[in-house]
Amino acid sequence: MLDSLDSRLLVAMRANPRIGLTELARLLGVARGTVQARLEKLTGRGVISDFGPTVVPEEIGYPILAFASLQIAQGKLTEAVHTLAEIPEILEVYGTSGQADLLCRVVAHSTPHLQEIIARILASPAIQRTDTTIALSTQIPFRIEPLLSAAVRG
Repeated sequence: MLDSLDSRLLVAMRANPRIGLTELARLLGVARGTVQARLEKLTGRGVISDFGPTVVPEEIGYPILAFASLQIAQGKLTEAVHTLAEIPEILEVYGTSGQADLLCRVVAHSTPHLQEIIARILASPAIQRTDTTIALSTQIPFRIEPLLSAAVRG
């Protein structure tokens, strides 16, 4: 669970990713040591997973975003995940319920490049079938602030 200060701290950090501890403390109206202790606690609990920059794939030459649902051969999940981990254009992979076993977030330079990536995926005997959907636009980009507010209300 988050309390109000944790939520405000995380929202402030998201709004000002380069902010220092002293400025963050001033902005929140608390001591610098309090901010540092809260950050250590949130990091230790896994609430904060990294402090790195957010890289926009479109801006480094990967304007195509797609989601590939994969069906895996029985007992071949580990092999399939190993194959997917070797493909740099696959940004995320989630195990799912329903018709597909895995859902992959994939980026590509172009649609022919996406087709090459799908062919690489299907080259693995561990992967039986793919169903790929290309994203045409982002209607709601990744966001966490509404969830932080809801987590405090609980």
